[in-house]
Amino acid sequence: MTETKCGFVALIGEPNAGKSTLMNRMVGAKVSIVTHKVQTTRARIRGIAMQDNSQMVFVDTPGLFKTRRKLDKAMVAAAWTGAADADVVVLLVEAHRGITDGVEMILEGLEKRDVKGQRIVLAINKIDRVKSDALLGLTQKLNERLKFEETFMISAEKGYGVQVLQDWLAENLPVGPYLYPDDQIADVPMRMIAAELTREKLMLRLHQELPYTLTVETEKWEEKKDGSVRIEQVIYVAREGHKGIALGPKGETIKSVSMASRTELAEMMERPVHLFLQVRVRPNWENEAERYTEMGLNFKDTK
Repeated sequence: MTETKCGFVALIGEPNAGKSTLMNRMVGAKVSIVTHKVQTTRARIRGIAMQDNSQMVFVDTPGLFKTRRKLDKAMVAAAWTGAADADVVVLLVEAHRGITDGVEMILEGLEKRDVKGQRIVLAINKIDRVKSDALLGLTQKLNERLKFEETFMISAEKGYGVQVLQDWLAENLPVGPYLYPDDQIADVPMRMIAAELTREKLMLRLHQELPYTLTVETEKWEEKKDGSVRIEQVIYVAREGHKGIALGPKGETIKSVSMASRTELAEMMERPVHLFLQVRVRPNWENEAERYTEMGLNFKDTK
């Protein structure tokens, strides 16, 4: 009988380092939302990839950064918890930005953690943006700061070097039985993926501060007899003025968001989707434990 391997791989790094893009590429499907804005990922999203006799459970963690708001604290706590629970930690560093204050903060955090048996590797991402001599210099500096087991040069967006990283991960996971069916690609409920997809469309449409002061929840999910699904979602905003921005002139923004989200959900689930969105004002949603639970975060971590 073939020996199987299975383990958790935590992807950590600064906001916008490319963690969600990398996970989606390795899983082979979109399980984590991606935008050009920082702090897009809020919860720990698990994506599952199979290679040969190995099952890799990727944990896409929120970006690590200096916290200000309660939500920020819960997101960063979720990222470090995801790293602590993993068999392998992959630190993503953007090639063109190098060792920023944020990267330095993460390196210090990794140095303080003495997790026996945990393997830490470095993935320098967005290598297409710099010249090779700069890459070599950055690799040397980072490895002088922390003893990484391996260093990989990748472009998560374009796919360069990703297979080499995935091959190494598949080979180096602990021996053990699979934790999930071999055709499952995520362990997040579909209602949460649906809410995250709508939030992604909102983030892509809206600008400035508003994307960070809203959240989306799937309130109702009804399986219809004809095989379609009816989904009702609520967009919570912090101020009355934000409601008008989310709706847009004559409701154009919300219509556009709804159409984009519905189309992608229908493609993902391979069946018709009826999506209904409404915007509600909740000034203190960031102080409500229930909102954090819906996001897969722990409200206790906001203290």
